[in-house]
Amino acid sequence: MDESLICSAKGCRDAAVWVLAWNNPKLHTPERRKTWLACDEHREHLAQFLGMRGFLKDVVALKDWQEAEGA
Repeated sequence: MDESLICSAKGCRDAAVWVLAWNNPKLHTPERRKTWLACDEHREHLAQFLGMRGFLKDVVALKDWQEAEGA
């Protein structure tokens, strides 16, 4: 795993292991996906934050996301 990929939670410097794919339907087309990265500790918090706003589309293990993207 690429150690430069860190959690998107404010102040966290831990390695990311999850990708939270999301979009804001007021700003983005339905197929557009923005991403936040999360460590194990912050995955649920970040998913809840996005989910409460109706933005969360998918949560995927980083290694699976990278394989799907051909990284």
